[in-house]
Amino acid sequence: MSPLSPYLSLDPKYLVQDTDEFILPTGANKTRGRFELAFFTIGGCCMTGAAFGALNGLRLGLKETQNMAWSKPRNVQILNMVTRQGALWANTLGSLALLYSAFGVIIEKTRGAEDDLNTIAAGTLTGMLYKSTGGVRGIARGGIAGLTLTGLYALYNNWEHMKGRGHAC
Repeated sequence: MSPLSPYLSLDPKYLVQDTDEFILPTGANKTRGRFELAFFTIGGCCMTGAAFGALNGLRLGLKETQNMAWSKPRNVQILNMVTRQGALWANTLGSLALLYSAFGVIIEKTRGAEDDLNTIAAGTLTGMLYKSTGGVRGIARGGIAGLTLTGLYALYNNWEHMKGRGHAC
């Protein structure tokens, strides 16, 4: 005899769901694609840049005004530095995320595959384009920086898989 719910006249074992909670359109993936993740990536980078820039601006503002007494002009200078640095970092990281996401979507659609090669190629191209105003040296440095960062991310993302493969041999 199973206990009945005191509020409903039905057996609670029938309320257990074995299926997914969300209804997906026919043929849809359960994971988000690169295009859907682009919006999260761009917004997250803008917010991270704004927070980091604000903290950096507070540090710089306090350092530059350390000889001033606490007054309205000092507060205004500190706030100006916070907002200036916050906006600068938000724009920088947001621009990088936009380029990275655009390259990633284009590469995925061109290749027809979603793997770490797309991530590394998008990061490398992003670094190259972002630093393209610095000439050939700037392009090379930006490409190396993008390749390094996305390569490290790909290694981190696949670390457990790589460790498991090493023991199977």
